[in-house]
Amino acid sequence: MKIKEVIVVEGKDDERAIKKAVDAEVITTSGWGLNDKIIEKISGAYKRTGIIIFTDPDHAGEKIRERLSRLFPDAKHCYLPREDARSGDNIGIENGSSENIIKALSKVRTVAIEKEDEFSMSDLTSNKLVGMDGSTQRRDRLGAILGIGYCNGKRFLKRLNYFGISREEFESGICEMEAEEK
Repeated sequence: MKIKEVIVVEGKDDERAIKKAVDAEVITTSGWGLNDKIIEKISGAYKRTGIIIFTDPDHAGEKIRERLSRLFPDAKHCYLPREDARSGDNIGIENGSSENIIKALSKVRTVAIEKEDEFSMSDLTSNKLVGMDGSTQRRDRLGAILGIGYCNGKRFLKRLNYFGISREEFESGICEMEAEEK
């Protein structure tokens, strides 16, 4: 599988996992070491082919993603579900199998051109995605199905609207998740 955009990851182990799974150019941020030289390199790729931000599904990865999103607002986003990124206590892209990395890359998201507030907190509440026992696990699973990753309820709502998830796609994801629960 050939990826035309440059994939931005946190570290060298992530880069190796990506290159094992797909044919792609990869830039590493060196984790929090995101300096001017690395930003310049990412900027060149952003202008040339576009970039896919593919950071670890943890707090540090989210902070790096937020910073890159501010710098590169039209970047694409890819999320590896936490269960596919875990090895013992370690969570990271480097732990993902080639199959799961390809699956995540097939669900790359772009920011909706016209960001509408299609979803509200009542959608999350009525679908047991917030405020109930098991809500965390349901958000985690639905985030994997939709390709928007795991996060708390407030951020999940933001991502639904930010990435322009349609009502039909959301409801289909809910049905798939509930079928898996049975």
